[in-house]
Amino acid sequence: MIWGLRICFSLLCAASLSAATLNGRVELRDSKEAAVRKKKDFSGVVIWLEPLNGKPLQQPTVRARMTQKDKTFSPHMLAVPTGAVVDFPNFDPIFHNVFSTYDGQPFDLALYPPRTSKSVKFTQPGIVRVFCNIHSTMSAVIAVLDTPYFDVSKRDGTFELRDVPAGDYRLHLFHERATQATLDELGRRLTVDGDQQDIAPIAISESGYLPIPHMNKFGRPYPQPPDDGGVYPGVRK
Repeated sequence: MIWGLRICFSLLCAASLSAATLNGRVELRDSKEAAVRKKKDFSGVVIWLEPLNGKPLQQPTVRARMTQKDKTFSPHMLAVPTGAVVDFPNFDPIFHNVFSTYDGQPFDLALYPPRTSKSVKFTQPGIVRVFCNIHSTMSAVIAVLDTPYFDVSKRDGTFELRDVPAGDYRLHLFHERATQATLDELGRRLTVDGDQQDIAPIAISESGYLPIPHMNKFGRPYPQPPDDGGVYPGVRK
């Protein structure tokens, strides 16, 4: 029994020694956003590693949350592993209707009142663009990733990828104001072979990005903004 415990302990130590933490930083350039140009806010970039030698071990189901308050989704950018459940609580004193019809996993939570919540389980990887069918200014993004090795950049652009086993990987990035061609060029192959590793700084240009107005969940332009008094003309559940 003691030998068995020693063997298990040795295996755990070996596993922990073979896992690495990767640190890096992204910088946004050529941006028209005031928060980027004046405040150097480089947050919201998703960075992840795709194992090149087989799939990562299956992870337990993750539960995350994207709130609705002051007619704003928070966080604006959320990254979760495939199979995660995301809750969408409504903390506003008005109704909301969260939906997505874009790439990723389409869903429609219909109208639901204040102080209630609904959830979605994301079963396939992809970029899910989230909107409210009532309020056209509300938007967010969920990156559903088929890997547990990911992070979202902080305001200063830093990110950290933890518990990455030794091996070969493909680094990917997503930024909602960068073209796909730009992001594809920034992808690179990485070899993880230590317990601490730095990734060279990554500069992401927003040049060439053109915002496209989104439609409501029926594929039509949004009607006039509601008065939020509980009546929503032209909107069906």
